[in-house]
Amino acid sequence: MAMFSKILVANRGEIAVRVLQTLQAMGIATVAVYSDPDANAPHVALADEAYSLVGSTAEETYLDRGKIIELALQCGAEAVHPGYGFLAENPAFSSDCAAAGLVFIGPSPATIELLGDKIRSKEAAVGAGVPVVPSSATWLPGDSPPDALVAQIDLPLLVKAAAGGGGRGMRIVERAEDLAQALESASREASSAFGDGRVFLERYIPAARHVEFQVLADSSGKTLHLLERECSVQRRYQKIVEETPSPALKNDELRQSMAASAVAMAQSAGYTNVGTVEFLVDAQTGEYYFLEMNARIQVEHPITEETLKLDMVEWQTRIAAGELITLSQDDIQSTGHALECRIYAEDPYSNFAPSVGRLLSWRPPSGMGIRLDSGVAEGQEITAYYDSMLAKLVAWGPDRQSAIGRMLRALETFPVLGVTTNISFLLRALAHPEFVGGDYDTGFIAKHPDLTATPDSGQLQAAAVEIAEGFWQANGSNTVRRETGAVQDTQGPWQGLSKSVFP
Repeated sequence: MAMFSKILVANRGEIAVRVLQTLQAMGIATVAVYSDPDANAPHVALADEAYSLVGSTAEETYLDRGKIIELALQCGAEAVHPGYGFLAENPAFSSDCAAAGLVFIGPSPATIELLGDKIRSKEAAVGAGVPVVPSSATWLPGDSPPDALVAQIDLPLLVKAAAGGGGRGMRIVERAEDLAQALESASREASSAFGDGRVFLERYIPAARHVEFQVLADSSGKTLHLLERECSVQRRYQKIVEETPSPALKNDELRQSMAASAVAMAQSAGYTNVGTVEFLVDAQTGEYYFLEMNARIQVEHPITEETLKLDMVEWQTRIAAGELITLSQDDIQSTGHALECRIYAEDPYSNFAPSVGRLLSWRPPSGMGIRLDSGVAEGQEITAYYDSMLAKLVAWGPDRQSAIGRMLRALETFPVLGVTTNISFLLRALAHPEFVGGDYDTGFIAKHPDLTATPDSGQLQAAAVEIAEGFWQANGSNTVRRETGAVQDTQGPWQGLSKSVFP
């Protein structure tokens, strides 16, 4: 099959920009789609063609399968790249693309459906000989509380949604008498978020490391692993900081065993294209368990790219066009260490509540080993319609210590004005002795409330004034003072800037 001549990117933000850049470098014509709030977003300006989805909410724009396919056919696109989120793991969308004669850049609908169901995917893992966390059958409202299964799994345990992820439909249960309420509330949340209220019980591992392996598979069945990423710094079960190699894998024997399990899982699922197999590693015993497999490119793929010098989007596209993998497993050699910090418009001192507003200043850092994947620009409105992630800041270094140092420097020189961000929290987290020592787990944030304690107001005010004065000198005081006056009216003096920049 010949390479595609035109591809529509069915997404927004930094992942849309990221995909468009690679497609254009490959000589492929690109098409963007956008909602009303995103009319002036960077991905719209970057694409060769851009078409309005007419609407503001995700449901009436980026999740509208019919609109996207109609536009793809109208503009003459041959394939659709879904990015991540939205329709990326929607088997119906993948099927709709095939029915319309479009290539969906990702795995088959059957594979997406299999891996989207945590129960079925665990069954596939067991069939492949991959260790899994002990779990129960599914439960729906009206079923009897599975007390007998609690005895088998033992407390503490997790109630988890059978479909979906991102921490929604998940509850920790430490006492048997709390189980019934946890089942009911988790099921309601899962039903609202995923349209599927099924939940199940799973053994809870208190000191767990979240380690995932990137895999690459073509239509011939050839499957490679692209080494691991550590994703244990999380808030509300959602990743904030990722790194590779993982400091949790202290010997090559464990790494090789997990890599072999990742490949076996992908092959068991009949996987094609780029995917990720996620594991929990018990920090106390060193045992690992299959968690889930994501049938899409991951948010954190840049750190794999930086250490392996591979373009994951290019491989996605080549495999979707029918090309076979030309690499061997021996070709996969990691160089150095890379970290990724997710930059969110949120207030880490108010339970990470989302922040909205206009980006009055957006001046990303640069320097040796620094990469920024961003989908926003100065002057852009940050709304409540979509996920609050603004960008991904990546730092590469020849070793872990230098990568952390470069990341800290980059975060310190990344002033943002107009919305509150989590940059100050990231500075605190990466400088924490537990993180620096590599001895952290998924409970890292919860165990250290000082990370989210409100900074001293005097320190913040002094820091804000210093940064603001530099900004005025560079940009003209009249304009900036007028803009910051609007911020004062709505947020309080310099709130967005001060909380964004300083710990």
